[in-house]
Amino acid sequence: MRVTSDPTTVDLSTSFKAYDVRGIVGESITAEIVEAVGAAYVDVLQLEGQTILVGGDMRPSSPEYSKAFAQGAAVRGANVELLGLISTDELYFASGFLNLAGAVFTASHNPAGYNGIKMTKAGAVPISSETGLRDIQRLAEQYLNTGTIPAAGRRGEVGTRDVLKDYAEYLRGLVDLSGSRPLKVVVDAGNGMAGLTTPAVLGDALLPKLPFTIIPLYFELDGSFPNHPANPLEPENLRDLQAAVVKHGADIGLAFDGDADRCFVVDEKGQPVSPSAITGMVARREIAHAQAQGEKVPAVVHNLLCSRAVLELVERDGGRAVRTRVGHSFIKTVMAEEGAVFGGEHSAHFYFRDFWNADTGMLAAMHVLAALSEQEAPLSELGHDYEPYVSSGELNSEVADKVASIERVRTDFAYDDVAIDTLDGSTFTANDGSYWFNLRPSNTEPFLRLNVEATDRRTMESIRDRVLSIVRG
Repeated sequence: MRVTSDPTTVDLSTSFKAYDVRGIVGESITAEIVEAVGAAYVDVLQLEGQTILVGGDMRPSSPEYSKAFAQGAAVRGANVELLGLISTDELYFASGFLNLAGAVFTASHNPAGYNGIKMTKAGAVPISSETGLRDIQRLAEQYLNTGTIPAAGRRGEVGTRDVLKDYAEYLRGLVDLSGSRPLKVVVDAGNGMAGLTTPAVLGDALLPKLPFTIIPLYFELDGSFPNHPANPLEPENLRDLQAAVVKHGADIGLAFDGDADRCFVVDEKGQPVSPSAITGMVARREIAHAQAQGEKVPAVVHNLLCSRAVLELVERDGGRAVRTRVGHSFIKTVMAEEGAVFGGEHSAHFYFRDFWNADTGMLAAMHVLAALSEQEAPLSELGHDYEPYVSSGELNSEVADKVASIERVRTDFAYDDVAIDTLDGSTFTANDGSYWFNLRPSNTEPFLRLNVEATDRRTMESIRDRVLSIVRG
């Protein structure tokens, strides 16, 4: 490893986040930095003499960074299997299925100039700042500051492995779609990794054909994202999918983010189906499956921004709803603690006990396809059953003093008949059940994030406008 800058000033705090590493290619993340991180990863997780998995998405820097990470890991005595091009949930699959620690190079939905690293322990157990990521940062900084990575007693070997077919077979084993009624499915891969995984899982690239007609949008792997950002959370990035569903008379549309760990759904009319509705739809199937296996009251985890309909549906179906903070590390931790069968977030992350408590957009999509194929009604009718309330979506307000803004809202609602909890930000719930809203400060930006849900649009808009006038006033 060569150090090209002042070895006393290396600071990786801008790229090490709470749950992963993410930075600008050539600046806050370089091959040299990645090599040091690979070495530190092996040391902190005590992986010398063991095998680790390393792969990357379609971003131009991912192959170089994968090899640099492998180089650092091998110097510290770990054997490395390079997985090549993979989605994030492929890494989770491989880590869980093979019970090996691993890393994937991706910046998810971030623009083309970014890349990053998501790391796991064996069994797809996530690593956060509290469970090793900060230690990896500090040790990598030490290696960069001293200008050397000391060699272990035995240098690790570097080989290759392809896990795509095993991944596809595993998912098909969880949701059998072979007997589905014929469906026409438009899939927008956004030039991301779903362009590789969709033909493998839903198509016939590696396995027998399913009764689906897949209409591809932007399946070409291209980390410059020439058509639109690979972030389906933003409504404008769904427009091409919506238009294609209507044009082709499709039954459903699926949109994946860049690393394909999230999946968004639109119905046959081109209208988005909320991630809360998808959470409810999948929860119902997973509860029924667990009950059929003898589990009396299966737990389902949902974050506090999911619709109240999720809790109601889970309890109505004989499950136990567990409410958590926003964020995948919280969801995964609670999934493990509760033995939950499934977990969902408003951001379209979906977690499965049968997938090592990790999130996978593809498995969620397969459950939705199965649910749709089991009844003759269109998805728009099926979706309405899971969306009885009216939501504002997430609204961001830039404020200088987030704490003071929340306190003003608390004061204004002091004489309303509401309950307030502070699990994550502040959630105000009307005791008559007519509405709830959450005000949550961003950890990284000067934003307050508002989510409102009510029994009718007039109430939702009234509460929304009232809170925004206080926050922005």
